[in-house]
Amino acid sequence: MRDRLTSRVMLGKIEQQLIDRNSVLSQIGNTPLLRLNRFLPPGKAVEIYAKAEWFNPGGSVKDRPALNMLLEAERSGVLNKGKTIIDATSGNTGIAYALIGSVAGYNVTLALPANAGRERKDMMRAFGAHFLFTDPMEGTDGAQRKVKEIVCANPDQYYYPDQYNNPANWQSHYRTTAMEIWHQTAKRVTHVVVGLGTTGTFVGIARRLKEIKPSVQCIAVEPNAPLHGIEGLKHMATALVPGIYEPKLVDEHCTVSTDEAFAAARRLAKESGIFAGISSGAAFAAALNVASRITKGVVVAIFPDGGGRYGSEGFWNGGT
Repeated sequence: MRDRLTSRVMLGKIEQQLIDRNSVLSQIGNTPLLRLNRFLPPGKAVEIYAKAEWFNPGGSVKDRPALNMLLEAERSGVLNKGKTIIDATSGNTGIAYALIGSVAGYNVTLALPANAGRERKDMMRAFGAHFLFTDPMEGTDGAQRKVKEIVCANPDQYYYPDQYNNPANWQSHYRTTAMEIWHQTAKRVTHVVVGLGTTGTFVGIARRLKEIKPSVQCIAVEPNAPLHGIEGLKHMATALVPGIYEPKLVDEHCTVSTDEAFAAARRLAKESGIFAGISSGAAFAAALNVASRITKGVVVAIFPDGGGRYGSEGFWNGGT
């Protein structure tokens, strides 16, 4: 009994939460796969599914990598109770950090563009995070530069997960999201459609599925222009390319305009009852494109978050 108690005391604060099945952190992952019956192309043996990541407790796919990065940092000893977690974010990973910090007792500071949506700021603030606002025109690239300056000047004060370059980001999806898709489709998945932001979701899913079934086609989705309104996605040709990105895993690039993403999000809500976010709209538009070009297959699109955190944006009424 003493050994068990000693072992529990030695666990990090996050791991202690994970072994408690009633903890909010233990609810991360195992999100549902929703079949999009209303959008199946006629006369084809094609199925389209959405991986509904807003069912995570923090409301997005970013709960997975945030948890894994912080868990690995605790295990390695680089994150301890005296340090503040700091990172750059467009919103969702910041919400996940703030959620985990509130549960495990860590202070969290987040750098994000000043024009980030009100709802996302409100959620991070509710979980107790502190903000560093950066130039909206520089996007998350500017936020990354700001964080690096701060950490360089105060290395002992902060733990910087650096989600764009941390392998624990993609490893979370390699271990969980990919395997959930594999089993939820009864091993029948033929195409996965994933947006590129930090690229961790794409890299982790693609690496794992290609190991299991090399014929799986991995489609990477990105905005069609440098200046765009698809929150969370990067126009890779003009952005800081994440260090974890592996372009060799991409079978096909699919570009989506902001208007297409908005229209797809509205269509999902109106025709299927799925209130999804903007990057989910982009993934849906790309999945429809894939489905229109194949005669048979099982297409799975990752829907990173729900529409609630974009509720104040005008495009829901048909405007931009």
